[in-house]
Amino acid sequence: MVAAVWSLSAVAGCIPASLSLTLLIATLVSILVLGAAAVFFEHIRKIGCMHSLERSAISDAFFEDPNSLNKVPCPSVFDPPEKYISLIVPAYNEEYRLPEALTETLNYLKQRSAADKSFSYEVLIVDDGSTDQTSKVAFKFVKQHKIDNVRVLLLGRNHGKGEAVRKGMLHSRGELLLMLDADGATKVTDLEKLEAQVHALAQKVKSTPGTSSGSPQKASDVEIAVFGSRAHLEKQALATRKWYRNFLMKGFHLVVLLTAGPGIRDTQCGFKMFTRAAARKLFTNIRLKRWCFDVELVYLCKHLRIPMVEVSVNWIEMPGSKVRMTSIMHMVFELLLIKVGYGLGIWKIYT
Repeated sequence: MVAAVWSLSAVAGCIPASLSLTLLIATLVSILVLGAAAVFFEHIRKIGCMHSLERSAISDAFFEDPNSLNKVPCPSVFDPPEKYISLIVPAYNEEYRLPEALTETLNYLKQRSAADKSFSYEVLIVDDGSTDQTSKVAFKFVKQHKIDNVRVLLLGRNHGKGEAVRKGMLHSRGELLLMLDADGATKVTDLEKLEAQVHALAQKVKSTPGTSSGSPQKASDVEIAVFGSRAHLEKQALATRKWYRNFLMKGFHLVVLLTAGPGIRDTQCGFKMFTRAAARKLFTNIRLKRWCFDVELVYLCKHLRIPMVEVSVNWIEMPGSKVRMTSIMHMVFELLLIKVGYGLGIWKIYT
């Protein structure tokens, strides 16, 4: 034993001090890398487990009616549709921007409903744990327009935009489901562009040779996703943004391309429309709760073979954006989660 210890000491003594330091650093780096990898994979596993629990859980969510003070049970996206279109508005600390956007949106919907009696709608505001007066502002619109047309879903605490959109989609009643931002950056009238594409694609699917007579008759029964896009405004944005913001965004778009593949140029525009059939598949599969759920939607559409189309929309950059430079790093981390989680089969896609 003494001889063995002596021999190890002798060997150590023969190793140069610089080499010993290098080996020590290499060992520490290896331990840190392996530890970080273990934490990362455990994080992916936990997201998968949480998703499984959410899929199997029975929702006890409800809408509050400020007029009757009754609680209205939340419908499910698996129920038959009761409205032509649902507009899902995720909101976090939007007490100042929400009123103008909702007023414009509801004026448009009321005018269209008056002109076309078959056009029915609901606006679903999902308060993602706001700490300001967002819910109070939203409930004023419920009082004014009645709970059949405007509803507020309170999440209690902040989860992220992705989770707010997911919850809204799963509790909507429309044949068509549109997500749009609370800041009114995109004109609500542009929903007609997305709507037209949905019906055009649905008609194309129905008229495809070999389609059986038992195929879906309504557009809402055909799986379709239409993405609003600001890609046509890219040159103007590059000219007005600072160089480092352009550099970061170009880098982000490259990582998105490597993660989800080509097809959709602007994944992050907050103006997207889904048929009820598509929403059932997409929003029961989605895992990400914050920034990059849009990219995950593109990824899922490709793997579930849901047709996608990108439509240019009018867009104005509104003050009060919640995207910061640090958000870019969080986005890249979430893109890595998508690539590894689905790529290694840790996250299953349910059909």
